Amino acid sequence: MSLADALLDLQELTRRLRRECPWDREQTALTIVPHTVEEAYELADAAAAKDDAGVHGELGDLLFQVYFLALLLEEKGEGDLESVARDVHAKLVRRHPHVFGDAEARTAERVRERWDEIKTKEEGREGIFHQVPASLPALIQARKVQRRAAVVGYDWPDLAGPLYKLREELDELSAVTVQAGEPRPETAPDADVFHEIGDVLFTVVNVARRLNVDPELALRAATGRFVERVERAVELAAERGEDWRALDLEAQDRYYEQAKEEL
Repeated sequence: MSLADALLDLQELTRRLRRECPWDREQTALTIVPHTVEEAYELADAAAAKDDAGVHGELGDLLFQVYFLALLLEEKGEGDLESVARDVHAKLVRRHPHVFGDAEARTAERVRERWDEIKTKEEGREGIFHQVPASLPALIQARKVQRRAAVVGYDWPDLAGPLYKLREELDELSAVTVQAGEPRPETAPDADVFHEIGDVLFTVVNVARRLNVDPELALRAATGRFVERVERAVELAAERGEDWRALDLEAQDRYYEQAKEEL
């Protein structure tokens, strides 16, 4: 089977599901997009785990989402899969003049700069932060805002700047925390603490951006490591006949450190 045949078969399958499946018939773009976002995260997980088989499967799930959403556009007379493909093809050609034209961009950094310049001109952006989606996860939104500011030159000249700023923000957080004290569980945080926590997180994203680290993926990976280590610590305690939950923090931490050495 050729690529064209496989893609046409998927398109026909999408149309049939839309016609004959009660669930698919009821869907709209608003109800489908949450599934699209979920599939994108599952693809990110597979890529982070270097699970090529998982990437293969999740790409298929994500591709179906594209087909389905394009079909919804077609039903409204606002486009179709062909126009979506042709438009993105044309856009990629326009935004790579160093490949399809006579412009020069010898480094990845220069490619990114030209991409932002062309995109800004095409979209007719009004202001620096035009069309930054409010629905983005907070870490990704912060990185996108920082990139927009960097395009117009509002950025640290080197990594030393955001690292110094991070230490400064941590000192400010420490100071307001001492003043406010630790709140009781399930109560509103102190307003100043809330503010300083936000500043720390925003600055951490800035450091991550300068180091080419995706903060969302890095945090998800750290969370995953923590889960694995705690679960292994519980197992290690059980192997010695101890209930990890009943141990004091010092004993729990010893098992955690042991798990950390293994994983």
